[in-house]
Amino acid sequence: MTVDYPTLAKTIASLTEGETDTVALMATIACEVHHADDRFDWTGFYRVTEPELLKIGPYQGGHGCLQIPFSRGVCGAAARTGQTQLVPDVDAFPGHIACASSTRSELVLPVWNSGGTVIAVFDIDSNRANAFTTVDATELARILAAVFAPG
Repeated sequence: MTVDYPTLAKTIASLTEGETDTVALMATIACEVHHADDRFDWTGFYRVTEPELLKIGPYQGGHGCLQIPFSRGVCGAAARTGQTQLVPDVDAFPGHIACASSTRSELVLPVWNSGGTVIAVFDIDSNRANAFTTVDATELARILAAVFAPG
């Protein structure tokens, strides 16, 4: 199974229309994206809760790390730099945090609000190496922008 991004984007737009609660939006996106593709082993958000710190938000899959400093791991790198992190082999990523030993590859996207502030990162882990593509990154970034930074 691979993601049908046009359908996923329409589904998420329909489900989130008019909703302003960030946690409700994150929960809906995590659920829909997680079930859209069997490559996605863990799918969820880490929210910026204080300067330089991410805390776990809504997610699907096994347990995750409860908090991640901006200075550590793939999620921290995405939050710190504001750049998408597409990691084909987590073992080759310096400072990778192993929240789950089954994770082989990871895609983490910064989540921006309409004011241009990073409010979270969207983290997708796979138990397969090299599971993600630039198409995944681009399409998911579009969906996140449409929900959290419309306009």
